[in-house]
Amino acid sequence: MFCYFIYTPCISDYYCYISSLVFFSLLSDFCPLTLDINTANRALCLSEGNKKVTRERTETEYPDHPERFGYWAQFLCREALTGTRCYWEVECSGDFMRIGVAYKGLRRKGGSRECVLGNNEKSWCLQWYQSQYSVCHNNKWTVISAPYSPRIGVYLDWPASSLSFRSVSHTMTLLHRFNTSFTEPLYPGFYLYLHSSPEGLKGRGEGE
Repeated sequence: MFCYFIYTPCISDYYCYISSLVFFSLLSDFCPLTLDINTANRALCLSEGNKKVTRERTETEYPDHPERFGYWAQFLCREALTGTRCYWEVECSGDFMRIGVAYKGLRRKGGSRECVLGNNEKSWCLQWYQSQYSVCHNNKWTVISAPYSPRIGVYLDWPASSLSFRSVSHTMTLLHRFNTSFTEPLYPGFYLYLHSSPEGLKGRGEGE
């Protein structure tokens, strides 16, 4: 499984390839989503000028960093999203992955649920696992009855206190909407499973 990032200095499109997750992000303040290498778990190997990320069975020798995920194959993006409306898309392939957002205080060390995207009060996620979608916040799961979509849209409406996930094809279908009052900046985050497909696709995002 790999992640591949491409940056194109164009106001209409910023392309970011992410692993079995590939997303685009053109935010309302024109801030492309970028992988934060200091958060990347050592099972994620960066190459090609930090534009490609591969999930490996062996560890990469990243230096110790307090922001790095020590156990789970996760990473966050650098951008802190707050007080605005932002939309981005992720194209996915594989049998197990999570897409979501987290507060900066998401625990990084250890293998407990306090570190896992969605399994604690500091993060929210959409998961694809065993041919089924589900969403999770604070370890409370909701199963979603919906067919698989290779492209997922994420819409953060901070002023309206909502975070929604949509399947994207020729139409957009709402999968789930979290309604909550966010208290801190949110960072897009991803969990990559080893057996996800190595297909890198494109996506785009924009403020709505």
